[in-house]
Amino acid sequence: MSSFAAEIEQFLHTYEELQSAVAGLTDEELRWKPAPDKWSVTEVLVHVSDHLIVVSFRIREILSGSAARLPAFSQDDWVAGQRANEAEAADVLEAFRSLLVYNGQLLRRLPEADWDKTAVNFKGETVSLLSVIRGFVAHARNHLGQIDRIRRAEAGSRSSGSCDLVSREGGR
Repeated sequence: MSSFAAEIEQFLHTYEELQSAVAGLTDEELRWKPAPDKWSVTEVLVHVSDHLIVVSFRIREILSGSAARLPAFSQDDWVAGQRANEAEAADVLEAFRSLLVYNGQLLRRLPEADWDKTAVNFKGETVSLLSVIRGFVAHARNHLGQIDRIRRAEAGSRSSGSCDLVSREGGR
């Protein structure tokens, strides 16, 4: 077993955290947007899933010793381009869970030395595999806060008939 078991468990736990964050929401609540240029809960879920796809690639690039820069992605364009708000949240979460588990299996196989392997990210910074995993967990948790803010704004809009804009922290 990896000496990085705690990091792997935190990584895998992001699924349960996201699932809990959206529990009990109706399709209407999942797709509600605080403003046309802000994300819905469903769009946040799609974004976090997209980020996991990119992280999955980054993990493999680091492990391969590639000299290529780790990719960035245009989060707003990805969300808009795939009509993310039309997705079913349950389907998005299931795809997220599957990829998370697959990556978790890989991470559990790694010897300790692999966690120190590095690559250069799109900003020109050297990052380790460990920092990529920890960064993903932190990013997902940031979006848990965003989901909570959207939920509260949606509930407030129902009770007052108005809408409080949700800040763009870490995404729309």
